[in-house]
Amino acid sequence: MSVDHYENFPVASVLLPARLREPVRAIYAFARSADDISDEGALDDAERLAGLARYGSELDAVEAGRPTRDPIFLRLRPVIAAHGLPLQPFRDLLDAFAQDVSQKRYANFAELMDYCRRSADPVGRLLLHLFGIDDPKSQSLSDGICSSLQLINHWQDIALDWRKGRIYLPQDELARFGIAESQIAEGRWDAAWAALMDFQIDRARVMMLAGSPLVRRLPGRIGLELRLIVASGLRMLDKLQRVRGDVFRRRPVIVRRDWPGILLHAALGRA
Repeated sequence: MSVDHYENFPVASVLLPARLREPVRAIYAFARSADDISDEGALDDAERLAGLARYGSELDAVEAGRPTRDPIFLRLRPVIAAHGLPLQPFRDLLDAFAQDVSQKRYANFAELMDYCRRSADPVGRLLLHLFGIDDPKSQSLSDGICSSLQLINHWQDIALDWRKGRIYLPQDELARFGIAESQIAEGRWDAAWAALMDFQIDRARVMMLAGSPLVRRLPGRIGLELRLIVASGLRMLDKLQRVRGDVFRRRPVIVRRDWPGILLHAALGRA
């Protein structure tokens, strides 16, 4: 999810069964609004953390059967009840958004993946729950897709995140490729930067493809929806690769002319 609310990937599209579109939108509204608390506007860090803590208290009220007042939770609460959604994924999201306020650097890829586990994977697991799918294998495949999408968004938004004081590129990998933070500040692309980004893009692609067998485990519309998401992610990786990671001068995005190829990819079942 990016700062300007631009979305690379479908959210509650017409492919989903009508009965699930509002539940998906309610989950998304929670995640989007909580992310905005940690990311948007002129709040200081203490105000951001307080806002996220308030969301945590609303989840506690849902769990305890106490009244909730926030419109986001008035919308979300019946969805949780109707579908028996677990509350831990929502708490994991809040924990990740709070981490965005307090942690601006990641020492290594394992640290970054722990963040992705809480910032991205819960959404996929909640969607699986909506479809009554909770087996460990499907959850693991979903995690791979969601973490890959999160990494794609990080690589797309390197320049935007820098302006917020954040770097999601692992510190040890920056050092390995000879990249100083000053190069990000300058927006300077060179061969070393291209090599670093090729490495990041290739790893995210491997992760996406490793998770893609999930599309064959999901029935009907949800399977097609997921094919579109995977195809969109792979297209974005292709666009990042094409510019060799030069996101400073040309931040790649999915545009209208990309969709015929994405739809063909999904229809042919290449994911």
